[in-house]
Amino acid sequence: MTVRAIRLFGDPVLRAVSAPIETIDDGIRSLVRDLLDTVALPGRAGVAAPQIGVNLRAFSYNIDGDIGYVLNPVLVETRGEPQTVGEGCLSVPGLWHDAQRFPWARVEGIDLDGDPVVLEGEGLLAQALQHETDHLDGMLYLSRLPADTRREAMRQVRESDWF
Repeated sequence: MTVRAIRLFGDPVLRAVSAPIETIDDGIRSLVRDLLDTVALPGRAGVAAPQIGVNLRAFSYNIDGDIGYVLNPVLVETRGEPQTVGEGCLSVPGLWHDAQRFPWARVEGIDLDGDPVVLEGEGLLAQALQHETDHLDGMLYLSRLPADTRREAMRQVRESDWF
């Protein structure tokens, strides 16, 4: 079991747009194992490859004990009016703020065999799909906060013991 350290706010890999996975090889299989091991810890809903220092389009999820992964995910559809939901991020530990997320989302990608993967749902799954695909586009949830809340969050980051 390899649980990888989570990269924290300020690490440049978290702001970079992740590259698509071109070839599924032993390195990608190892990345998936690490993503699955890392997301399996209690309290984790998702881990994107950049969060463990890898600038590739992949993430793992852990929603109500259902653990899996997707390679080259694309957020292809959202439904409903955006709702305010409490959100946190492993890369910004200790912070929790209300963010706007669609109540339903659908992601399409592939698995290690190159076969299609479709993840869709509502609630926490929808939130995780949006949050993790944001990571692959170099965006943290803090960027989605209203300006006044974002200023307060940034103050909290600066005052944190991990920054």
